[in-house]
Amino acid sequence: MDETRRDRDGEGRARNARPRDGLGRPLPYGAPGVERQPEGVVRTPEETVREAQRLLDAGMPFHAHEVFEDAWKSGPVAERELWRGLAQLAVGLTHAARGNATGGARLLRRGAAALAESAAVRPYGIGVDGLIGWAEELAARVVAGAAAGAGPVDAAAEAPCLRPPVR
Repeated sequence: MDETRRDRDGEGRARNARPRDGLGRPLPYGAPGVERQPEGVVRTPEETVREAQRLLDAGMPFHAHEVFEDAWKSGPVAERELWRGLAQLAVGLTHAARGNATGGARLLRRGAAALAESAAVRPYGIGVDGLIGWAEELAARVVAGAAAGAGPVDAAAEAPCLRPPVR
């Protein structure tokens, strides 16, 4: 029997220990990587938005997705679609920045659809309606760019503003 050795975390669960780049792609063992987001962190909505925005601005949407995922899994049931939709937007941006136009556009649109019911209430000051427009516009540009032979998008340059300035 061919037994394959797997990386495990402290609790014995399978967990890839390879370092990752800023877009969450695995690097060779021993290569310098970007520190991962700790999993299972319970944050206030304010902390979640602030940390996710910091990561998005730094061009690390994969890491921002993990922050949103923690909120999605630990928050109230009534808010799960909000956090899940935001996580999908971050993953969509991740895929677009990795050069996966089809997956990126699909996840951007899926995230926008998940946020649709929150658009009218502006939860935690999040400009949901603006994020929906951003996601739909970026998805269209990613698909058009791929058809024209353009490369991946710049995650930091395309980072959305979660809380637009109040006017």
